[in-house]
Amino acid sequence: MSFRFEELGWSPTPIGEVSLRRRRDPATGDDVFEVKLGEEYLMSSLFTVAEVELARLALARLDGPALDVAVGGLGLGYTAAAVLDDERVRELVVVDALEPVIDWHAQGLVPLGPRLTADSRCRLVHGDFFAMNDGPGFDPAAPDRRFDAVIVDIDHSPQHLLADGSAGFYGVDGTRRVAGHLRPGGVFALWSNDPPDDAYVAVLNTVFSDVDAKVVSFPNPLQDREARNTVYLARYAPGSTSPDS
Repeated sequence: MSFRFEELGWSPTPIGEVSLRRRRDPATGDDVFEVKLGEEYLMSSLFTVAEVELARLALARLDGPALDVAVGGLGLGYTAAAVLDDERVRELVVVDALEPVIDWHAQGLVPLGPRLTADSRCRLVHGDFFAMNDGPGFDPAAPDRRFDAVIVDIDHSPQHLLADGSAGFYGVDGTRRVAGHLRPGGVFALWSNDPPDDAYVAVLNTVFSDVDAKVVSFPNPLQDREARNTVYLARYAPGSTSPDS
């Protein structure tokens, strides 16, 4: 049995101090893992339904075998693990700007770390996802590589950002650039902690087709209520829109 509270890791980063802690839930006796940036919560193992649905909903829109997937944001690894649950996935590249988070997975300090690092299909890359979107893409080993799906869980929402550098990603130009990293028929998916944003849906419709904003509900035992997140989904159809238009 673990201590009631432990700080498993702490490190300064360019956007603030990041920490990993484990606490024991007094109601269930289970260990809860949490990642914080300063005093702001980035991820908790109490709330993983939407992170899993983000991957599941994105991949459900794709047909065929041998899928190549890029994920922006590692966190505790639940989105990445859900991608790997799909046997059609040939390779997964996970990009995270916080090197300590990648190290925690490599050291086995988080429950899913050993699974992700042992899967030969999965590669964890330290990098600025948003800068990579503006450049040659998400795989440093293969510039200009295109993926079947690009799945993002970094900022809290298109309006609630962790750092100023990502703001352009949610505009039309940034959205066109992410489309340029997709194969024809590929899927873009984004997690948000906020309700569906009509303005962001309009941006997606400018670039993509088959756009949807799905609300994912799950219980919040801390507040004794139902919580809701949003998963944005869109398809790159070169015949109807163009990332270079």
